[in-house]
Amino acid sequence: MEQALAGVKVLDLTQFEAGPSCTEMLAWLGADVIKVESPKMGEQGRWLLTEKQGVDSHYFLLLNANKRSITLNLKSDEGREIFRELVKKVDILSENYSLGTLEGLGLGYETLREINPRLIYLTIKGFGTTGPYSPYKSFDMIAQASGGAMALTGFPGTPPLKPGPTIGDTGTGMHAAIGVLAAYIQRQRTGRGQKVELAMQEAVLNFCRVPMMATYVTKKPVPRAGNRLPGILGDIFPCAPGGDDDYVFVLCTTPEMWQSLCGAIGRPELAADERFGTARARAQHLEPLTALISEWTKARTKHEVMKILGEAGVPCGKVLDSVELLNDPHLRERGMVVTVNHPVRGEFTMPGCPVRLEDSPVEVKAAPLLGQHNDEVYGELLGMNAGDLQRLRSAGVL
Repeated sequence: MEQALAGVKVLDLTQFEAGPSCTEMLAWLGADVIKVESPKMGEQGRWLLTEKQGVDSHYFLLLNANKRSITLNLKSDEGREIFRELVKKVDILSENYSLGTLEGLGLGYETLREINPRLIYLTIKGFGTTGPYSPYKSFDMIAQASGGAMALTGFPGTPPLKPGPTIGDTGTGMHAAIGVLAAYIQRQRTGRGQKVELAMQEAVLNFCRVPMMATYVTKKPVPRAGNRLPGILGDIFPCAPGGDDDYVFVLCTTPEMWQSLCGAIGRPELAADERFGTARARAQHLEPLTALISEWTKARTKHEVMKILGEAGVPCGKVLDSVELLNDPHLRERGMVVTVNHPVRGEFTMPGCPVRLEDSPVEVKAAPLLGQHNDEVYGELLGMNAGDLQRLRSAGVL
């Protein structure tokens, strides 16, 4: 069955994570994403974090599935001319270079939209293209600091803490995918392309808007609270056998959940205990309540606790480490963790696409080798033959 974005062509100039995570999502959903890389070295993410010299990194493989790769020297006159011809053939261009890089090559948005008025031009920057911070460079952790995530994360009295997930990078990428698809839908009505801009700082701030809501009441910075949720029973609890990740998160937001929790842990009498009768009372007596629940969870594994509480209707999540996630039977059964065959790495297990469309299921394919699709892409889009390609390779253009 045809995929949702079949026929949509993307020129992908992005590197590292924020941009590639966006274009990977578009590729998963069926777009023809053509990754444009410099000859010889390719995108920095291929080699910067690899443990084997000359072999594409796992970092690159995780962020560039389902794409095609071509090489092109944009610093050469002929390379830029070929690029302009490619721009005429695509729907979307994505880039996350430092501010002014493409403009310096004569390939900025104002120039390219004259070549292709229907072009959707995605630009991702750490702090946007305007404002006093716009010239500053950024990576995930910079965005997490300046977007509010670090100030919200950690325990009382401890320094700010960087959240583990790369919400500054992949979080920005997912926002970017939404923006690009919105622009594509609008183009179907107007016939015009447009510029789509994402700032990493702003994407992180968007993730923080609910956690920071207490500021509207107190007019003060939100204090770090660790794993506990304010005003309700919500915290992590230790499990057997006591390893670093042997914990579960348990949450009760309604009287029904509280009664179910009491029954599940074999203490139905707690539901009538005046210390714990209401959410406010439970919040006021949190320490003895936490001790009671911990006594029960410590005698069971996190897998047992999640099964018992989950079946009782109590929200509960076991803390899964990275190895457990890649081997989780639930994720495997649902196809969220998949194994692909890479031409150099061999079998490679990775998270797949979390977006599920009934009429266009995703088949995850391994990330491309550098320039793997030069012949077919330049042949399909620009009509180049083997002789043309050999000349361009000899000239250092490809």
